[in-house]
Amino acid sequence: MEEQQTPAQRMLGDFAPKMVQLTDDVLFGDVWQRPGLSPRDRSLVTVAVLAATYRSDQLASHLRRALANGLTRDELVEAPCSSPRPGRARATPWPGSPGCGPRSPAGGSSA
Repeated sequence: MEEQQTPAQRMLGDFAPKMVQLTDDVLFGDVWQRPGLSPRDRSLVTVAVLAATYRSDQLASHLRRALANGLTRDELVEAPCSSPRPGRARATPWPGSPGCGPRSPAGGSSA
């Protein structure tokens, strides 16, 4: 049976084996396994930072990882709403972001 490739192996293949090793062993093998934050919380922080810094190129893969780490879709919709945008000292709603509008008393979107 063939060993399943990691996302880094699929993306970089044999082109950049050292980058694959660093991504798999250091980033996801060490940083993501540190005991200070659960994988769920680490995913929430990562998604919020990627959204706040306009890193949409990395957001899709981290959204999938966040769902696998136990976050709900509703929680992920809220992440950009609670993140400060670049150049802002506090969290402000992202124009046009789903879920960032006013909330009804029941917690649902008023739209």
